[in-house]
Amino acid sequence: MREDSLCIERGVVATLTMATLKLCKFSLSHLINAIITIGISAYLFTWFLQKAGGWYLRRKSAARRSSILARVKVEEAQMQSSPSQSPETDDGEWEKVEKNAISSAPNGKAASKDWEGLIGFFHPFCNAGGGGERVLWAAIKATQTRWPRAVCVVYTGDHDATKDEILERVQNRFNIELHPPTVVFLWLSTRHYVLSSTWPHFTLLGQSLGSLVLASDAFSLVVPDVFIDTMGYAFALAFSKFFFPTIPTGAYVHYPTISTDMLGSLDTSPAVGKGLNAGTGRGLRGFLKKRYWHLFANLYSRVGGSVDIVMCNSSWTAAHIRTLWGPVRTKRRKSHPLSVIFPPCAVDDIIKAIALNTGTEAKREPTILCIAQFRPEKNHTLLLRSFARFLQSHGPNFKEEKNLRLPKLILIGSVRDASDATRVYELRLLAHELHLTPNHIQFITDASFPTILAHLATASIGANCMWNEHFGIGVVEYQAAGLIPVVNDSGGPKMDIVINWEGGETGYHASTEEEFARCFGEVMKMGDEERLEMRKRARARARAFGEENFEGSWVKEVEKLVELC
Repeated sequence: MREDSLCIERGVVATLTMATLKLCKFSLSHLINAIITIGISAYLFTWFLQKAGGWYLRRKSAARRSSILARVKVEEAQMQSSPSQSPETDDGEWEKVEKNAISSAPNGKAASKDWEGLIGFFHPFCNAGGGGERVLWAAIKATQTRWPRAVCVVYTGDHDATKDEILERVQNRFNIELHPPTVVFLWLSTRHYVLSSTWPHFTLLGQSLGSLVLASDAFSLVVPDVFIDTMGYAFALAFSKFFFPTIPTGAYVHYPTISTDMLGSLDTSPAVGKGLNAGTGRGLRGFLKKRYWHLFANLYSRVGGSVDIVMCNSSWTAAHIRTLWGPVRTKRRKSHPLSVIFPPCAVDDIIKAIALNTGTEAKREPTILCIAQFRPEKNHTLLLRSFARFLQSHGPNFKEEKNLRLPKLILIGSVRDASDATRVYELRLLAHELHLTPNHIQFITDASFPTILAHLATASIGANCMWNEHFGIGVVEYQAAGLIPVVNDSGGPKMDIVINWEGGETGYHASTEEEFARCFGEVMKMGDEERLEMRKRARARARAFGEENFEGSWVKEVEKLVELC
């Protein structure tokens, strides 16, 4: 009986085992089939979404594209019939750009002046008046000179200004004169999605996702032949590449949205002054923030890896973009290497307007000048506190006498919106708290180029307190005018601009209030001859950042984009 019972139990176990194996085999095969089905479905859905979305946007904007081209022809005809038209100037500019840009187009398409496509410039804040906007307008100027028949479409959200008002401000602020018929402005209605105020939490991700909405808005207005982002919205370029894989994309990167320096700053003390997020990586909240930033950095790397042509404004920016985008670009077989194109600076105009000699040195005032947009990252607060400390330690040496003038701090910058205006008001309050009277400090907003020149001609020191400033056009303008720069010991000003030149220093680096105050004092205590020699070295260094160098390098990179059309 016991043996029969054991046999029955073994038979049941064997039967159950076989049934289980068959079930597992059946389930595994079904699981594999399900995964394959889901994968194919996802691929087909993505392919359909890509094709359908691209087709819809092209169809929706086709009529506007025809209207733009027709209007350009009408405006060109009107301008050519005007007595003030002088085509000889355009030819001269073309020869200069042609000399600086060596074409590499084998089929002659990029080399021809007759290319007449639409180049879309994605710059939602084109009327801000800062260094990034100088790059935009200088790029459009070089593009117009190189391809006179091409149409430069600027996607912007500046609804409060007309085309004529924007172009007039470009000329007054940057001394750049554009050819109006081939500059077309398309006004975006969703710019608020990229404002930091729209995303009080998860701001980096929110603004990046918001740029996708903004890119959709732009492409619904018109689909260009070449799409270039000049403001730092890499996700907008990914949007273009997803829906329009054949449209060449280019990025002029002023500043990586996230960098290894930013990640490292989370663990530093706020007193060190390493950005707005210094010291916020501590505790549970800080740990979660670091994880969020690391995940975003990974996403940013994948998005940036889709760009065809990448241009960076400084060695610092290029190093970070290579680290973040480089591996993905290699996997995607992007053949064009990343390039460094220093921003265009009004070096020649400033040098022509401001002489450097013993006579002008005697007319210099003990003034510290700061040219920077009134944005939080520019760290005007550090500058005001440093200047107040400088006055405390060196003020007694400056008497209000006939031949000994009081030191003064002058801050010049553009105000983009109400938040910038509020920031200026808060800085005025801080100046009052620091006992800085109108004799000590002056604020100038939205200054014209002649006004800036006038202050560059009389100031002694140019200050920049921003941590990891990507480049520093204002610093180059200081050098060109003969000012001695005192800049933050980081980023582009440290690596590319304020460096030893012709056997000597061209300025000073500082990080803290004490260091900035000490550097201000050292410049003020210099003898006239020593100070003049440093000014001359600084000016010699600034010549490397002229507009002509930018134009040639820009055209060379855009030729690659035109060739990809």
